[in-house]
Amino acid sequence: MGSGVVLRPDVVVTNQHVVGTQREVTIAYADGARSPGTVLATDTITDLAVVRTDRKNLPVPQYRNDLPRPGERALAIGSPLGFENSVTAGIISGLHREIPGSAGQTQSLVDLIQTDASISPGNSGGALLDTQGRVVGINEAYIPPAAGAVSLGFAIPSATVTDIADQLLTKGTATHPYLGISLGRLTPDIQQKLGVHTDHGALVLGIDQSGPAAASGIRTGDVITEFAGTPIRSVEDLLAALRHTQPGQKVPATLIRADTSQSVTLTIGSRTG
Repeated sequence: MGSGVVLRPDVVVTNQHVVGTQREVTIAYADGARSPGTVLATDTITDLAVVRTDRKNLPVPQYRNDLPRPGERALAIGSPLGFENSVTAGIISGLHREIPGSAGQTQSLVDLIQTDASISPGNSGGALLDTQGRVVGINEAYIPPAAGAVSLGFAIPSATVTDIADQLLTKGTATHPYLGISLGRLTPDIQQKLGVHTDHGALVLGIDQSGPAAASGIRTGDVITEFAGTPIRSVEDLLAALRHTQPGQKVPATLIRADTSQSVTLTIGSRTG
């Protein structure tokens, strides 16, 4: 069970993790009605899905293309724990956030809007709104209180949502920038074993030999510390910086190989999610 937002008069957008592998779903509306829905396409990299509804002529909200500012009021709407049509209020707490340690499970939890409006299980796929009722994001995740967090929720920016959803509706897939590397966290033990003279960065664990990273000379065991002019302290930092590039773009990067620093230029590739 999750939430969703009308994107077109007969299309709802939600999270990919809400629909999973299902292709036929049931959609419940605010007026109490229900209708069948068909999942048209999904994208795991941004965690988005588009669903065609049997019910037509749904009211379409305005999607805000610019990012909100920290401190702006925010409202989260959804069905947390099955409590339908629930609204929670807060502010925009931050922009361009990534959830630490998330890269090992998913690439979607980067470049997000942070809010302190309460988000709970079931809110996923619902709207994060500004005070004018415009959609500023699609709620995706939260850090639970068990982790010591208080009101740490995250949403996919609406500009990302509309871009990816348009691609899914037009082509059935979405295209993303691609480096051709698998990444891991640089731990003190790995740092010592490799003799790497840095305590931060994204560790290259594997390389697609036909991908952009291999063509630039990057090797397994390298640690990327800067990418496209952005300092890289973690895998999540690199994934977030990659989101802001385009396939075909030439991007500078700095890496540490053992005790030496090297500069390389990568031509960003592409892949579908």
